[in-house]
Amino acid sequence: MARSMWKGAIQFGLVTIPVKLYLATESRAGVSFNMLHAEDLSRIQMKIFCPVEEEIISRSDTVKGYEYSPDKYVVITDEDLEKLPLKTVRSIEIEQFVDAAEAETQTRFVKQAYYLEPDRVGRKAFALLKEVLQDKGLTAICKIVIRDREALAALDPFENTMLLSTLYWPDEVRALGELDIPDEEVELKPAEIKMAAQLIEAMTGEFDPAAYRDEYREALMQVIESKIEGRETVEIEPAEEPTKLVDLMAALQASVNAATTAREARTGKPVSVAEAKEQRAKKAAAPAAKVATTEAKAGKSATKADKPTPETEAEDERPVRRRKSA
Repeated sequence: MARSMWKGAIQFGLVTIPVKLYLATESRAGVSFNMLHAEDLSRIQMKIFCPVEEEIISRSDTVKGYEYSPDKYVVITDEDLEKLPLKTVRSIEIEQFVDAAEAETQTRFVKQAYYLEPDRVGRKAFALLKEVLQDKGLTAICKIVIRDREALAALDPFENTMLLSTLYWPDEVRALGELDIPDEEVELKPAEIKMAAQLIEAMTGEFDPAAYRDEYREALMQVIESKIEGRETVEIEPAEEPTKLVDLMAALQASVNAATTAREARTGKPVSVAEAKEQRAKKAAAPAAKVATTEAKAGKSATKADKPTPETEAEDERPVRRRKSA
C-alpha cells in the first residue's frame, strides 16, 4: 500500500479540506551499482567523518547548520522549522485561480507530481472543488512547504482525484538569452516546409506509453546476467555517427521514405490524424450497429414464426385425440 509523504489541508477562503499527498511517479530508469574496492571487491562504506576530532561519528550526532560567512555556521533545529510563521507549512494555500490553457504555458517546468487523497471529512468539499475546476477549465495556483522548502504549485483535476505539480520559481528558470539562438529569422523554402510536414504526418499517430520501454536498461541487464552466468557479453553494433547535413531536401525525403516504410510494416497503410479519429468513431459505433442488426433479425424471426404455415395450419385442423378413461 502506498504511503503518504505529506499531510495537511487545502485552504482557499474559509474552506479547509484535509488531504494527504502521495508521489505520483517513481524512478525506475537506471540500474543501481555499489562501489567496490578494486583489489578485493569488498563493498565500500560511506562514513561520516569529523575532521576536527579526526574520528567517525554517527548520523545522530549531526545537526543542520547554515553557513552565514566562511566557516561560520548557525544551527537550525526541527523546532525552529516548526515555528516558521508560514501558513503553507501544513497547508496547500491556494493563491488564485487561472485559466487552465493560460496556466499550461507558465507551468511547464515541473519538479514533482503528487496525487491528492482527501480525508473522509473533506470528501464532499474536495469533490466540489474538483468539479468546479473541471467545469470552468481552471487551474489553482498555490504554495506548499515540502521538505523544508516552500514551493510554487499548480492544482488540477486528474481522473477521480486531483494532481498537485510543484513548479520552479521564476528566478530558478534560466533565461533563453543564455543560448546562442540567432535573432534573424531563418529563410525556409515552401518545398522544405511541405516535405517536413510529410515527414511529421508519416510519424504521427496515437501515443501509447505502454509501447515504449527502457532499452538501455534491458541491454545493461543482459550484460549483468551474462557476467553472472559466466558467458561472454554480446557486443552491440555501435550507432552510426551523425553525418553533416549537406542536402536538407534529400535528408527529408529519405526520412519520409524510411518512416512510411516502418509504419506500413508496423500498422499497415499510414493514416492521418483525421483518418485515425474517423476510424475510432466507426469502431465506437460498430457495437451499437451490431445490436440494432441483431434486434432487427430477431424481429424478422419472430414475425416469421408468428405467420402460419401449411404445416401448422394442418396441425391446427387435425382433431384432438382423447384418451379413453379407465
